[in-house]
Amino acid sequence: MRLLFKQRFFSWFDSYDIYDEDGNTVFTVEGKLAWGHCLHILNAMGDHIGTVQQRVLSFLPKFELYIGKLYYGCIRKEFTFFTPRFTLECSDWEVNGSFMEWDYTIDSASCGCIATITKELFHWTDTYVIDVADPKDALGALMVVLAIDAEKCSRNN
Repeated sequence: MRLLFKQRFFSWFDSYDIYDEDGNTVFTVEGKLAWGHCLHILNAMGDHIGTVQQRVLSFLPKFELYIGKLYYGCIRKEFTFFTPRFTLECSDWEVNGSFMEWDYTIDSASCGCIATITKELFHWTDTYVIDVADPKDALGALMVVLAIDAEKCSRNN
């Protein structure tokens, strides 16, 4: 399953759509004004299915993940020198990035590659292509991408 995440200017407090490869809206992301980033994820019918909430008071960036209203886990950035790495405390997923922080892979010790994330260049805004091996992992992969993008946005501001 391929998802296209095209962020608009000033969209952290706005909403934007996540499309599949046919151009159909699969998810909608709504940014809410909060202490730290708070992103609500809606399915194509407009039902709330997930939240990515930044945990502000931590040494390294952390984001709490909720599926529905239930706490799912936390994604945190690891301390590394050259390439970014994130781990999910709720599963065996590990996220490794490239040196320029444009491409990422989500790997599982038990299942192998879950998804690849590629940042498309030469766009006015951040545009990511998310290739998910199994459609049931699409929401989790999207939450990972949103957390990474929010971390990069916080670091650059």
